[in-house]
Amino acid sequence: MSTGRNTELIGEYLTYLRVEKGLRPLTCEAYERDLLQFAEYLKSGNALLLTARQQEVAGFLEHLRTHSVESRSMARKLSCLRGFYKWLLLDKRIRHEPTMNLESPDAWKVLPKSLAPAEVNSMLERAATAADHPEVDAIALRDCAILELLYAGGLRVSELTGLCVADLSLDAGRALVRGKGDKERIVPLGALCLKAIHDYLERGRPALAHSGRANQLFLSTRGKALSREWVWRLVKSSDSHASPHKLRHSCATHMVERGADLRTVQTFLGHADIATTQIYTHLALGRLKAVHRMHHPRARRTEQEG
Repeated sequence: MSTGRNTELIGEYLTYLRVEKGLRPLTCEAYERDLLQFAEYLKSGNALLLTARQQEVAGFLEHLRTHSVESRSMARKLSCLRGFYKWLLLDKRIRHEPTMNLESPDAWKVLPKSLAPAEVNSMLERAATAADHPEVDAIALRDCAILELLYAGGLRVSELTGLCVADLSLDAGRALVRGKGDKERIVPLGALCLKAIHDYLERGRPALAHSGRANQLFLSTRGKALSREWVWRLVKSSDSHASPHKLRHSCATHMVERGADLRTVQTFLGHADIATTQIYTHLALGRLKAVHRMHHPRARRTEQEG
């Protein structure tokens, strides 16, 4: 009976995520796995998802920790549970939110690994050199445009593969990107990225668009949309230390290091919650300290007195 009730409740929540929140199938599947895992844990104490208390959520996190689950994965599962119980609370099915006041694992606040600017420049320069070759083919032009766009726009790989030609406004220097939950945002693009995309559209894509009916911007040699796995392999082959997600984090990191504020980066990356962007806080604080030392009349008092 309890298993059936849990399954029914999870099914209702997934319908809410798909229909009202507009989340993609893969995202919903990940939420379903996390909720089923928590429901399985609750069975040992004869508890239901609907009756779970804070100590049971905390016990679940401790259970994950003792089974060597990575902190980042634990934080993702806790985030899933927060959303689930917030939905139940708003729907007046529960009176108390069991995830309230539970802190995410420390690793949730750790800055993801990024590439140094020199590493990114080296990768992009190699791709640009191949694209500038007198006998360049459509593949080299396409690959150069993909790498430039991943870094210049900070795009998720799913956003890049879903991008259509009609989403581009090259004259205005921007692209319309559809992120999580099909939320749209305008992403400005720099001159080098715009040139790479223009060259691909002019001299590369026509050779790949065999039917002429493909809407996606980036196409395979068969004229089909590229898969996320294919893009991942492209980036990996360009630099063994890189990945599409690492290029996205590198974009954000380099922006913050050069003075961009977190709200701007949040909008640029398409983060629904500023808390997600706050992993870059210590970079912003470093920039703030440097500006303070440079401009505040008393900031360097100790150095001057020494």
